[in-house]
Amino acid sequence: MMLATTKVEDLDRFLKVFSTKGADKRKQHGSKGSIVFRDPNEDDRVWVIFDWDAEGWKSFVTDPEVPPILKEAGHVGKPQAATLGGQYSA
Repeated sequence: MMLATTKVEDLDRFLKVFSTKGADKRKQHGSKGSIVFRDPNEDDRVWVIFDWDAEGWKSFVTDPEVPPILKEAGHVGKPQAATLGGQYSA
């Protein structure tokens, strides 16, 4: 699992592309799914939990076909992966 964040121009536009073209491309790089959250303090920021490993993420972000998909989705800048601070039970 991994957590990433990005800013978007329009949430509906982002979700439309994220759930179609973006999903197809992520699947090619080993993603097994995702959950999208809207930031409670920044209307233009989303947080996404991916069922994905670091190797697949790196492969995805270096794929030359990804930037046009991000542009179509209305990303403002590049998505950034959060650093894991720890893992705990309960």
